[in-house]
Parts: sequence; structure tokens; C-alpha cells
Amino acid sequence: MKTLSKSELILNSDGSVYHLGLMQDQIYENVITVGDPDRVEAVAKHLDSTHYKVQKREFSSIGGQIGDKKITIISTGIGTDNVDIVFNELSFLLNFNLQTREKKANSKNIDIFRIGTSGSVSEDVALGSFVYSKNVISFDDLFKFYTQKFDTITFDNREYEVIPCSRSLEQRLESFQPSLTLTAKGFYAPQFRRSALEPKYSLNDLASISYKNQRVGNIEMETAGIYGLSQLLGFNAISLNAILADRINGTFSPNPEAVIEKLIVKTLDIIC
Repeated sequence: MKTLSKSELILNSDGSVYHLGLMQDQIYENVITVGDPDRVEAVAKHLDSTHYKVQKREFSSIGGQIGDKKITIISTGIGTDNVDIVFNELSFLLNFNLQTREKKANSKNIDIFRIGTSGSVSEDVALGSFVYSKNVISFDDLFKFYTQKFDTITFDNREYEVIPCSRSLEQRLESFQPSLTLTAKGFYAPQFRRSALEPKYSLNDLASISYKNQRVGNIEMETAGIYGLSQLLGFNAISLNAILADRINGTFSPNPEAVIEKLIVKTLDIIC
């Protein structure tokens, strides 16, 4: 059995986990993650009833119910560094005795749905459409720090992990297009954007990247962390993406809020 120290599994004075501020009974079987803390409320307005609201740092959480389905909604913030915090603390809440800090013999599983925004880098992924990440390339370096056996692809003489979605959750999707997603560790140069600085690589360099004969369809900043940590921790996870930017044509959605709202409703329909 694994027992963690007080500096590894850190608790607040009320017994909640350090960053999320949540208690063990506040994690339900269905978890929705969003990047933006404000989007937690945008999802929660659809709940029939609200059980709790917790705000700590950039992590906002609301638990509630639609019909007989209990749902926990959590903001991760932007990037896989934040995802690393959220998913480890979810595991603490689900699979550890917080008094002894000992891992439980039997692990609990949860279904995790990411409601996120993304940019298209393929003519096959249209502006305003919805895709799910069938596989994701981890262009961040999170999994260089975990023991894992994920597939890899090579780009510019460096290896990057490739991680699949939960196949059980994938079977519940009907109206979503599959995509090979690239998770970047930043918004500008890491996503091949020009800004105040000129990026080292361009979108044309994506043509050299493929996995199982599929080209990259969209780019975002959380999915690799969600998929990789879910596999290692024993969770089911699916990432659903609203395409707000067309990087090939340089256009952006004229009404991003409406597109995101539609994705929220579609996701809740899948859960409920």
C-alpha cells in the first residue's frame, strides 16, 4: 500500500485537498472539466439543483444534479500544469484515506468530460463545429515526469507521447467528429502563432506530423494531460472541443459564446 507524506498529500485546515478545496463527498461519478472558471457557472445554470459551490485560487467547482445524474463541474485553468494538480487531487479524494494518507485497496472510477475550445488546423475541421479528441499528441512535457508506456511520434528529432481517449466514452458519442488533437504548452509560438515574437515553427510544419495515417485536426492546451493522467489513474476521459478558430484561413468565430453554449448542452445530453 502507498502512504504519502504530509508534504505530498497536502490538506487544508478543514480537511479539504490543498488546491481544489474539495471534500471527498463532493466528487461525483460524472465530472465535467472546463478551462475558464467562468464557464463553470455557464454549465451549472443547466443543473436542476446545486449541492455546493467552492472557489479556491483559479479552481472553481460546483456540484449538482440533473434528474438522477449527479455532476461535479471543475475549472482546471489553462494548461497541463494545472491539469496535473486537478487530476492528482481528484485521485486523492477518490482513492486515498485522507486521515492516514494511505491509498485504498480498491480504486474508484469516474467519467470525465472536457468541455473546451480549440482551433482547427485542418480543412476537414470546420469553424463552429464540434470534434472529440480520438487521440492526442502531448506537445508539452508533462509525461516526461511520469512512468508510462504511451505511443510516441517524432517531430524535429524529439519524441512526443500520443494518448487515446476512453473507448467506453467514445461509444456514447454520435454527432461528434473524431480528430487527432495536439496539446500545446502555450498559446502563441507553441501553437505556431505569430505574435510579438516570430515562432520557430510554422503551421506548414504540422504536415510532417501524423499518427496512424491521421493528420492533426485541432490544437488546444489541456487534453493530453487529461487523457494521460486519466489512463494512469484509472479514470475514463473524453475531450469535446468547440472549434472557435480556423488557423488555416486566419478567422475566428463571430459568436463564440453561442458555440460554447451549444457544446455545453450537447455534453449534458450525453451524460444525462
